[in-house]
Amino acid sequence: MRFAPSPTGYLHIGGARTALFNWLWARKHKGVFVLRVEDTDRERSTEESVRAVLESMRWLGLDWDEGPEVGGPHGPYFQTERLPIYREHAERLIALGKAYRCFCTKEVLAQAREAHKQTGSRDAFRYPGTCRDRVDEPDRPHVVRMKMPSAGTTGWLDLVRDRIDVPNSAQQDVILLRSDGVPLYNFGAVVDDVTMGVTLVARGDDHIVNTPIQILLYEAFGYPVPKMVHLPMILAPNGEKLSKRHAAVSVLDYRTQGYVPDAILNYLARLGWSHGDQEIFSRTELIEKFDWEHVGKTASKYDGKKFLYVQGEHLRALPDAEIARFAVPFLAENKIRVEADDPRLLSAIPLIRPRVHTFVDVANMVDYFLRDEPVMHEAARQTFLTAENLALLGELADVLEKVNPFDRAPLEAAMKTWLTERNVPMKQVAQAARVALTGRTESPGLFEVMEVLGPERALARMRGHALHQ
Repeated sequence: MRFAPSPTGYLHIGGARTALFNWLWARKHKGVFVLRVEDTDRERSTEESVRAVLESMRWLGLDWDEGPEVGGPHGPYFQTERLPIYREHAERLIALGKAYRCFCTKEVLAQAREAHKQTGSRDAFRYPGTCRDRVDEPDRPHVVRMKMPSAGTTGWLDLVRDRIDVPNSAQQDVILLRSDGVPLYNFGAVVDDVTMGVTLVARGDDHIVNTPIQILLYEAFGYPVPKMVHLPMILAPNGEKLSKRHAAVSVLDYRTQGYVPDAILNYLARLGWSHGDQEIFSRTELIEKFDWEHVGKTASKYDGKKFLYVQGEHLRALPDAEIARFAVPFLAENKIRVEADDPRLLSAIPLIRPRVHTFVDVANMVDYFLRDEPVMHEAARQTFLTAENLALLGELADVLEKVNPFDRAPLEAAMKTWLTERNVPMKQVAQAARVALTGRTESPGLFEVMEVLGPERALARMRGHALHQ
């Protein structure tokens, strides 16, 4: 199995799903997962993009057995470093009479296109085979073209889309190798797959148009054709092509948003594949249960709400210590420097766990547990921390100071007794106390918050606002 990204930008979630399906199949069958970089687009391929792709793969945990940084017996794994290999294979096809050197200049081809246009034909221009039977002159500038058949069909049994047959009359003598020795996509992919021992090719169904050409190349070389899988596209909710205006499409954007790698793999796997009604999968379950039979034939639509649901399920399944560890860099973004084993952080996580979906949520919801003073929402202050309520908070602090142990149940009992004696409704003081303690109108249970803050900080916050009045 292989994943062969072109490093012309970030790793798109569609590419990540293709990588995932290949990786799952390789891991399930104890095969080899190869990562190679198709960097022959010299104008658009960048080192920065290579780093972004590798970083995305590492963060997702899609480790590769052969490829950049790990090496392997079939390297090099960057196409720009494999040019002699492509030249050798092109020469072999020429020697076999299956390919030829084409000496047509851009000007000659432009004239041929114009002549075709003048005929009024609605068919697309196809190279007319001008150099097919010319005398071979290896020293002249040339490209290498394949001699494509014009009769019959080329087909394959696709593991997802069943039988596909394409008439050979739809093909033309495609360029295999440019004049500078750089392969075009189909030739480079076939030579790489052959020399790297790839036995199954899984990619997006936008590559169906390339598959007949590649099968003809395998046959021309006399190599066995790998099994072929073409995966349905991922579309936006409205059925359009997925873009940044519909969702975050870069894998690393989800890292920034506080997603769990396993949640991303879970959602991407279910975006085109199913296993009964099960929605939530661990990484191990995905490896055990993944198959091609249950990959859909039609495009899947991205659903941000469902993605967030899957993400929340994975996050909340993590142990407290793991949530704390992942939350630390997001707390740093909020200018809170804290270690993952800080007792204040660890004691707060069970309270906020039911309410969070991402690590951004975690950082925001534990914020007031970790500051000397909570960040006050001004509207909440003006609404609830009135002079009357602040006076009551001062009294309440005196009452709660006597509670020992400073736990939620005795704190609640003491407050209810005091409220009864003072004939004050719970909602009046409770919301004022919540705002004084957290700076917000929404939080976990009031007495749970008090318990986690502890007597010193909880009482100081209640009294501090009373003193400021």
